[in-house]
This record gives sequence, C-alpha cells and structure tokens, in this order.
Amino acid sequence: MTDTDLRTEALASKAWPYEEARKLLARYPQGKGAPILFETGYGPSGLPHIGTFNEVLRTTMVRNAFHALSDQPTRLLAFSDDMDGLRKVPDNVPNGDMLREHLGKPLTRIPDPFGTHDSFAAHNNARLRDFLDRYGFDYEFASSTDYYTAGRFDDALRLVLKHFDAIQGVMLPTLRAERRATYSPVLPISPKSGIVLQVPVEVVDAAAGTIAFVDDDGERIVQSALGGMSKLQWKVDWAMRWVALGVDYEMAGKDLIDSVIQSGKIARVLGARPPEGFNYEMFLDEHGEKISKSKGNGLSMDQWLTYGPDESLAFFAYREPKKAKQLHMGVIPRAVDEYWQFRTNYAGQDVKQRLGNPVHHIHDGDVPAETLPVGFGLLLNLASLPGVGDRDTMWRFLERYDPALSPEANPALDRLVGYAVAYARDFVAPTLQRRAPTLAEAEALCALDAELAKPVEEDDAAKALQDRVYEVGKRFYGKEHLRDWFGVLYETLLGAAQGPRMGSFFALYGVEGSRRLIAEALSYPAG
Repeated sequence: MTDTDLRTEALASKAWPYEEARKLLARYPQGKGAPILFETGYGPSGLPHIGTFNEVLRTTMVRNAFHALSDQPTRLLAFSDDMDGLRKVPDNVPNGDMLREHLGKPLTRIPDPFGTHDSFAAHNNARLRDFLDRYGFDYEFASSTDYYTAGRFDDALRLVLKHFDAIQGVMLPTLRAERRATYSPVLPISPKSGIVLQVPVEVVDAAAGTIAFVDDDGERIVQSALGGMSKLQWKVDWAMRWVALGVDYEMAGKDLIDSVIQSGKIARVLGARPPEGFNYEMFLDEHGEKISKSKGNGLSMDQWLTYGPDESLAFFAYREPKKAKQLHMGVIPRAVDEYWQFRTNYAGQDVKQRLGNPVHHIHDGDVPAETLPVGFGLLLNLASLPGVGDRDTMWRFLERYDPALSPEANPALDRLVGYAVAYARDFVAPTLQRRAPTLAEAEALCALDAELAKPVEEDDAAKALQDRVYEVGKRFYGKEHLRDWFGVLYETLLGAAQGPRMGSFFALYGVEGSRRLIAEALSYPAG
C-alpha cells in the first residue's frame, strides 16, 4: 500500500489506534510546533508486570497510528513515579522485614531488597527498561526523583502553591471527612526521618516555594517545597506533570477514571489543557481479580515470554482494550494461534482490512512474510506425547511431515517449537490422562484404525486423513453428533478434553504412530 492509500484509509479506519490518533489531529489542526508528547506512567512500588508493558505497547500503537495520519514529530516518555513513599511491603519480593523499616520513604531512598541496585526503585526501573528495550520500544525514560531533585518541576510547583486553595477546592469535595482534615496537595519530605509526610501544609511564600508543616515529631518546620524537598499528592502530581511537560496523550486503566477527571480539573486550574487519552479495562488473574504489582498475581512478562513469543503478547494486549480479560497461563496458546491466523490473512487483505488487522498495529505495517506451516496448538499436542517433548524429536516429526521444513528455513516455526516444548512440559503433559474407550467407542476406533491402514494417495495427507476421520465419525455417530466423536478421539488418544484437527495431527505424528495410539487405547480395559 502507498503512504497516500494508508493515510486516506487511516483517516476513516475504525481500528482503535486510529480513532485515538485522530483525537490528536483534532487537538492540533494546525500542528503543535513541537513534538507531540505521549506519556506512560509506572509506579515502581512492585515488580513491573504485563499491565505495565501493555500501557507502553498500546500507547506506542497510537503513536504509530498518528505517524500514519500526520508528519508531525512525536516523543514517548515512560515516566516512573519513583519518588512515591512506600505504603506497604509487596508480597513478591525478598527481605520484607528490611523494607518494612523504610515504609513511608521515597522508593529511591529505600535499599534494594534484591541487592543488585542502589535502591528499590532503581531495581524495578531497570527491570522495566530491560523489557521495553528488549521489545524495541522507542521511548525516553524519566524518573520522578530526578525531575524533582533537579528542579525541573520547580516552576510548576510554584504554580501549584499559587493555586493551592483552588486545588483544594477541587480535591476536598471528593474526600471523606477524616481525610479532608489532613489532606494537602503538597507532601513535604521530613528533614529528619526522610518520610513523605501526609500532613496539612501552609503556603508561606508561593513565589519562593516556601511551605510550613508540623513534622512527625511535633516540631513546626519551615522549608522549601522545591528541589526534591517535597512531592505532590498523586492526582495533583499527575496534573502538574501534564502541565510542566506539555503532555498531549496519556491512557489509563478504568480504575483511574476518577483520577483522570480530577487531574484534568487541576490541570485547568493551573492554566493548561489536559491531554487526550482513553481508559482501558483491566487485566484480571485466573480468579477474576485485578492484577497487582504488590501481590504478584497474574503473569509476569518473563513468564509469558517463556511460553510464547513477543508477538503473541502484543496480540493479546491489542484485542478489545475496553473489555476486561483474564490473564493467565491458559490464554497463551490461543493468543499464539490467533496471532498467526491474523498474520496469515494479512497478505490477501485490502488496505481497509489490513488497517483493522491486529498484526498491522503489532508490526507498524511491516508484517513479516514468513508463513506458519503447522499451528501452535498442533505443536503442543505433539510435544505433549510421551517421548516427543524435546526440540530435536519435534523436528524429526516435522521434517517427515514435510521434507522442505527445517529450523534454518523456518525460523518462526523453530521458535514456536521451543515454546511448545516448554509449555507442553510444564502445563499440558502433567494434566493429560487418557481414558479407556467404551465398547461402542472401541468399535469406532477399530474402524478408524482400518481406515488409517489404507494407503494415502492424495498430495494433501492431512486433508485425506481428516476425510477418513469424518467418514468414520458419521458412520458411528451421525453428522449431528460428530462433536462427540472428536471428544472420544481427544480423550482416548490424547488424554485431553480438547484437541487439534485430527487429520493434521495424524499427518504430523505419522500414520504408524497414530495407529499405535489407537492400539494403546484399545488395550485399556473397556468401560
């Protein structure tokens, strides 16, 4: 597709990244005169998880969509709120007792419980950056502590102090009575304990940036709010950052809708326009609970990438961003297979269809041409069988299935073989339990065995074998109950409740091996 074709279709595309990008076109119809600034936020009070990565990925998709619509330059700032005080000890980190001694202090002033970095925040920031770098994101990293202590927020802090009462007017009606009594937009850092204090603050001199407060030992302190000697309360901090940095776009989870509203009001109090953005639904764990950094529930990025490629994770994040989705090990195989289904379809689609295809946004329009001759689900079924669960054995089956296949000629398939071996070993094989067929099922299996024993003359062995599976199924179960027949095959031959297209499986596993599976099933005592 030409750039002109792409831009024309993108201006009307219903794909959500283009819908979001058009908000920025409307925001600056004549151009901004400076790079459009996209921002993502990260709270390093716990290890980064897929939800964190997801926000950077989705924002990048909107940024790429904007590039298709406009020639204006852009920047992406990944901002870490690492000056926040640690409120509780995460469940999924070591040395919890040590962390407990530093509760309330900025995350950058707390020792690293892992013992590898200068602070807890530095460790978690590094983990986030390592992954973002691995994925190849084009971003700039920013530390809240660095910006506060270097004075980059000082002018905006003075503005907050100048409009202190108006900001209180926004925030206090949203708080409970007991919270209103102590709430302050500005959180001074105690010069004695180093704790981020939640205490009432008096503005002494807004222009000079001076405040007064009572320290945790009861002494009244007058000190500057600038240069890292204070930070702002969350919603005020977010608004101040939008204003100070000139943020144009930032998305957030549905749980932060109220924060977006209140921070938007505060940004207007400070004389600025809030950024464009959109609220996505949250990822849930397998029990339907919200994923939490401190709990460590759900999946980590490393866990997903042990069992599925980067593209499958991006595919999962792209689909239906306004729908809550459970995120657990069981969703990986489907995400891998569906990614490849959409990727296979891409080459034959027109421009409009391509712009609505998830792989277009995953690869920013540069979709790799390599095809996948064997699906991931089929690889999983093969890798789950006794004696097959290693890469070399898997490739012997694949090369027999199609002599043209090889790890060198099919690198994407080779990667999936590795993922299939790992996933089958850890999550599939331990759960498989083949059952004995009933007498009626055994009769059908015998008939299938007889069909498999016949020579396959067609070029497409998988189709020919699938036709035989259907014919046996129709003979014993009728067209209306073919689902029951396939259930019998999955449960007696593979030990699973669901399975692959059996003709393809028989072709990949080999007719002799498949007949052995039937013989083993028939050797069990009949039910």
